[in-house]
Amino acid sequence: MPLILPVKGVLPVFGENCYIAPNATVVGDVITGDDCSIWFNAVIRGDVNSIRIGNKVNIQDGAVVHCTYQKTKTIIGNNVSIGHNAIVHGCTVHDNVLIGMGAIVMDNAEIGNYSIIAAGAVVPEGVKVEAGSIYAGVPAKKIKDVPEELISGEINRIAGNYLMYSSWFKEGEKK
Repeated sequence: MPLILPVKGVLPVFGENCYIAPNATVVGDVITGDDCSIWFNAVIRGDVNSIRIGNKVNIQDGAVVHCTYQKTKTIIGNNVSIGHNAIVHGCTVHDNVLIGMGAIVMDNAEIGNYSIIAAGAVVPEGVKVEAGSIYAGVPAKKIKDVPEELISGEINRIAGNYLMYSSWFKEGEKK
């Protein structure tokens, strides 16, 4: 069973049709929307500030979502994929975003709609990623605009696939 714990009397709240992997950890002031999935070894720590997660968000294996005590909350929009081992910390991620595997997004960064943060990229504190951009590197810099085919071919495809994958595990739980 997932580790779901209250912090200072505040228990995480999950929307409808969510999947939380058996070894995921979700604690404190965390609220998710509907159709979300939190995968194996992912950690979402709403212990020092609040975390708000929209609809159709997948937080993949080993990812960490956290915030900073009395300073930064984490807000994640709708239709967002957070790749394996990514760190999303005290920032705002708008709708229709892909954060690649092993990427790091730091405090007070803001990721615009329809953006892609490349695998391994580090978005430093306070950086504003323009909507519709691909950022890569350490530190992350804009490399180009997101072509239309990547919106459907990557951003929407991955979010849709994770909704499908989570259904496989929910079917197994019913047996």
